[in-house]
Parts: sequence; structure tokens; C-alpha cells
Amino acid sequence: MKRITSRLTRQLVLLLPLALAPHAHSEEWPATLDASLTRAGIPRSAVAVLVQDVADGPLLLEHRSTEPMNPASVMKLVTTFAALDQLGPAFSWTTRLSSGAGARLQDGVLPGDLFVTGGGDPRLSRERLWLLLRDLRAQGIRRIAGDVVTDRSFFKLPPHDPGSFDRRPLRPYNVGADALTVDYGAINVHFRPSPDGVSVAIDPLPSGLALDTRIRRTGNGSCVDPTAQLGATTVTGSGGETLLRIDGNLPSTCTEAFDWNFAPLPPDRLFEGLFRSLWRDLGGELDGRFRDGRTPPDALLLAESRSPSLPEVLRDMNKWSNNVIARTLLATLGATAEPGEDSPTAGARRVLRSLSANGIDTEQLVIENGAGLSRSERLTARSLGQLLLAAWHGRTMPELIASLPIVGIDGTASKRLAGSPAQGSAHIKTGTLDGVRSMAGYVLARNGHRYAVVLLINHPNAGASRDSQDAVLEWVAGR
Repeated sequence: MKRITSRLTRQLVLLLPLALAPHAHSEEWPATLDASLTRAGIPRSAVAVLVQDVADGPLLLEHRSTEPMNPASVMKLVTTFAALDQLGPAFSWTTRLSSGAGARLQDGVLPGDLFVTGGGDPRLSRERLWLLLRDLRAQGIRRIAGDVVTDRSFFKLPPHDPGSFDRRPLRPYNVGADALTVDYGAINVHFRPSPDGVSVAIDPLPSGLALDTRIRRTGNGSCVDPTAQLGATTVTGSGGETLLRIDGNLPSTCTEAFDWNFAPLPPDRLFEGLFRSLWRDLGGELDGRFRDGRTPPDALLLAESRSPSLPEVLRDMNKWSNNVIARTLLATLGATAEPGEDSPTAGARRVLRSLSANGIDTEQLVIENGAGLSRSERLTARSLGQLLLAAWHGRTMPELIASLPIVGIDGTASKRLAGSPAQGSAHIKTGTLDGVRSMAGYVLARNGHRYAVVLLINHPNAGASRDSQDAVLEWVAGR
């Protein structure tokens, strides 16, 4: 009873400053913020902002903090908080290779099927898949006589259309969650220009995928973005394989090699394609086919690969705003709490329970995928402020802050505010969609105080409001 009372007291202490916010002292808006919004043509009525000391709670600035807004990728902070709270900093994902219980290796041949059990690992890479398959070869397995049975039952997922959000199905950020995927469901295409053309390669090339390049070298255009005049589509080849067709113009000023990522295959076909290619490169043979199924409860474990721990995965997610990790994390929260239920929906319920238990208002919180790549997700600046305060006083505060981009140093904020008071002093998650600019995180000011900072802008001109974010960060950091 004493422990429960103590937790409730802590929640009330965190909530009290925000609950009294309309009557709390709040400074006038920074002139630089007003000026930047005016230049962008954005009225105050499209802005929600909150700045609060994390230690003693005084509000420096608050405006429309109870209005539900689209947060874009700042929603990843919500998913991060719930994951650390519910799964813990030691959590990891496991991918397993197994055989039937009665299978016995005979002259390098594994009789029967090979079972691949996906644990939802968002960081499974082709390098780690290669190591798994090398473990099989090290055990003397040269040929798999049966099928490769992929078990994706850890997640229960609704159908996913990668083109539904913005009609760009080949963009890696549109890949959905999957219990068994590799390299975030994307492939890296390497371009090496030469005076008379450009060579294009994928290494390793997944089985079932082929390149069809029709790139022209031209004398027009700059090379600030070498992909600006290039396009990509997928078509079905004569042999049933998927052709990734890349065409367009590459200016002659582009002389340096560059990479471009695509998601031309759904996660199941990408996994199969990479498995086949890597297994073949290792000298392995496969008699059967790939099919979905369940791993028998008495299956014999042959090899397994464990992901990095949750905090390291969160760093990848937040530093680079990785949507696939966020989708997978929400599904993991659901699958581990309510097995057999729709994983993203169950994950959203678990997030709501986690936030509510920590004194964070969830009345106007809407979660679709936990990544922010959504037109329906909503939350308020006040809820974000409560979350930032709860995280600061929580047991996993170091892990959460370490996952955020540092302004002027790394991640998506590496090129911002160089030489300003905010450089190296602000840990900030930002978000961008058409009509949305958002920012939330922590800023250490010159006075030695750290502040929770939230700025949400929903307006057709939001894309022009990056200066507004910078104005808030500099204003707080310079105190």
C-alpha cells in the first residue's frame, strides 16, 4: 500500500504544475518566434507550444496546450516512453532456426523442413541472417531436403498497403511491421557514375529481384541531390521475377558514388530472396519451397540470433526517425501483452495504459501506428509535456534521452543551429508531414536548468516553419 501511495504522490507532483497551467506564470512569446511565424504566414491559432522547467515546474510559455494536434514523428516519443516502461531496457527480440524433433543430419542433408521463427526483430540485418545460415553450415548442414517454413505468428497484423499513405510504395518509410523482415524491409542500391554512364548494383541481390536501369547522363542540372531527376517503378519480368526499373536523368556534374534505398518487395519475399541468395553463396542447397506455417512446439533449435537491446534499437528509431522500427515496436507491445489479438491495436491499448498509469492525460490521444506517419494520430502539447516530465523523473530517463537527436551533433538534428547556444544542449525529436511541423524534447539552458519543450504546428504553411523551431530552441538555451 505504501508503494502505491508513493507512486500516486509522484504522479500528482508531476501533474500539478500542468493542471494549474492556465493560472501559472507564463512569459510573453519570444519575438523571434513571432517573427518567424509571421514570415511563414502561420497564425498563432495553428500553433501549440509549451516550455516548462523539469525540476520545479514553472511554465515559461504555454499556448493552446490542450488542443489535439497531429504530431507527425514526434509520436515516436509516446511509443518510446511506453516501450521502456512496459518492456524494460533489457528487452530484445530473437530469431530462431529449428528442425523437426526427429530430424537427424545424414551426410550433410537435413531431412524434413527448416523452421524459421520470427520474433519481430526490427534490427535483423542481412549480416546477422548470414551468420545464422553460417551456423547451419558449421553444423555440417549442406542441403535442406524439405521446405523452409516461415513462422510469422508472433504478430497478428491487418493487411498493409505501402502506397496508402502517400502513393509512394517503394519508399522504405512506408514498409509495414512484420515478424520476420530483414534490413527494415528495404534494399540498398549503389550507383557509381562514370563519364559515359552509371553502373548500378545491389549486393547481395535477393533471389527473385532483378535490376532494369535506363539512366541517361545529361549536361543539365546540379548534383545537390543526384536522385532528383531519377524515378523507380516495379514490374513483373518474363520469368515471374520482380524488376526494379530505375530511369531518368543523372547530370554529368554527378561524379561521386551514391546510394538510394528502395522497398521493391514485401517483407516475406525479401526475406525469402535474401535467404536463398545467402544460402547459395554459402554453398547450401534447398530442395523445397518457402511457405508460411507454425514451428512445432517440440522443434529442435539449431541456431538463433538475438537483437541489440531495446535502448540501442530506440536510438536507431529516434535518431533517424525510423518508421519501420516504430511500427514494429507498437506491434511488439501488443503481441507481448495480448497474444492472438490484432497486434497494433493491442499495442495502442497498452500504450494508453502505460501513459495513464504514469499520470499522463490520454483523453485526446489517438494512436494509429505509433510512428507518426499518419493523418489521424493526435495528441496535445500538454500531454507531451506531462510525458517529458514523467520520463525525466522516471527510472529509464537516461535511455530515453540518449535516444534523441542532439541539436548540431547527430541524427536528424545534426545540421541544425551550429554555433548557437542550442548546439549540443538540446535533445529533440522532430516531425514533418505535409501541413505539420512538430518538435518535443529537452533543452539545457545557460542558467543550468533543463526545460521540457513542445512546439506543434498544423497549417498548410507548416513546411516553412523550421525557423520557428530554431527560435524556440535558441530562446530556451540562451536563458
